[in-house]
Amino acid sequence: MPAPTSSGDPYAALRYPEYRNLIIASFLFTVALLIQEVALGYELYTITRDPLALGFTGLAEALPFIGLSLYGGHIADRYSKRRIILWGVGIITIGSFVLQLIARQDAETHFPTSLIVGVIYGTVFLIGLCRAFQSPAAMSLRAFLVPIEVYANAATWGSSSWQAGAIIGPAAGGFLFAWIGFPNTLLVVVGLLILAFFLFSRIRGRKEVFEPASEKLIESVKEGLQFVWSTKPILYAISLDLFSVLFGGVVAILPIYAQDILKVGSEGLGILRAAPSAGAMITLVILSRITPMDHAWRNLLVSVAAFGVSILVFAVSPWMVLSVVALFLSGAFDSVSVVIRQTLLQLMTPDSMRGRVMAVNGIFVSSSNELGAFESGAAARIMGVIPSAVFGGVMTLATVIWMGWKARGMSESYDYQHHHHEG
Repeated sequence: MPAPTSSGDPYAALRYPEYRNLIIASFLFTVALLIQEVALGYELYTITRDPLALGFTGLAEALPFIGLSLYGGHIADRYSKRRIILWGVGIITIGSFVLQLIARQDAETHFPTSLIVGVIYGTVFLIGLCRAFQSPAAMSLRAFLVPIEVYANAATWGSSSWQAGAIIGPAAGGFLFAWIGFPNTLLVVVGLLILAFFLFSRIRGRKEVFEPASEKLIESVKEGLQFVWSTKPILYAISLDLFSVLFGGVVAILPIYAQDILKVGSEGLGILRAAPSAGAMITLVILSRITPMDHAWRNLLVSVAAFGVSILVFAVSPWMVLSVVALFLSGAFDSVSVVIRQTLLQLMTPDSMRGRVMAVNGIFVSSSNELGAFESGAAARIMGVIPSAVFGGVMTLATVIWMGWKARGMSESYDYQHHHHEG
């Protein structure tokens, strides 16, 4: 539940129909991709038994996303964001449908393992490619659907809808995989993507602000990077998130924990994947009463340090219940960072630069998640699964100490509310 706005209305952003369409569509899109991610991860580890194979899924998505996100942000500032979103979701839907057809055929004829692995990586690569354009457009479109006085409320609802999707998606993915099999799980994904496409297509909203189309790509991208670099609260917030999740994230190796260490199968994997988001959702309810923006930098450092400790507990836990609790707490602490970062991005970014700034943020987030997945898989192959997770938790704590020292001169009394730009 979002924090109340100055008018005292905790549902202010949801009173705008266009914003509701965006939030529901984004929720369905998130659920679909996470169901598919869990199913692909479990299937991949089942047929390869190789931690590095899981790591390569992160790399397959990160390379096109990171490589093209700045260009995607440049495009989002110049063309219809709604149209960009529809193209991205449409192509991902087609790719997922093709993957489903191949998986169904494989269940009958048993293709070579190398072919199935290649198709899975190809689908993940396609998702990363489309998200490079779809993500900056969707995130920057929010500000054009609500007035500026409810930006913070909209940012919190945006985080809430994503976290709700991140709870339901992985849990549903694990159970669907166990109940109806890999091909039918992918068919559910395609259905959800079609629903999301329909809702995205119904979004209109106020007139968007576009940069001059004649501005050169390099100059445009440079301007977005310079804005983030010079706006220290945004730079420090997204940097802290990047390095802590890059090393501390354990999502990619959860199939190994589920199958080999905790021995809980695909249903257990779904629960493990959903636990961090369940913690995040409960924390968002608390944050609706206690704003994290007071002493924001201190709150960031404390919450990320607690995230690192939670990962250390999970790393060495031999019990399913303790593992779920540790992941639940990791999500709870991580959500503080998410809310602070999203609020800053909405309040401090000019309308004409939203696509590029959201693209820079997307690169940081993707680097921490997808490259973090590759780091997790590679470290698990080299060090072993449990030592690699311990290493990640220790590196997160080291990151907090380093960032705290690096930003020690940043004022605790920084007035975030007065540094927004009206478009």
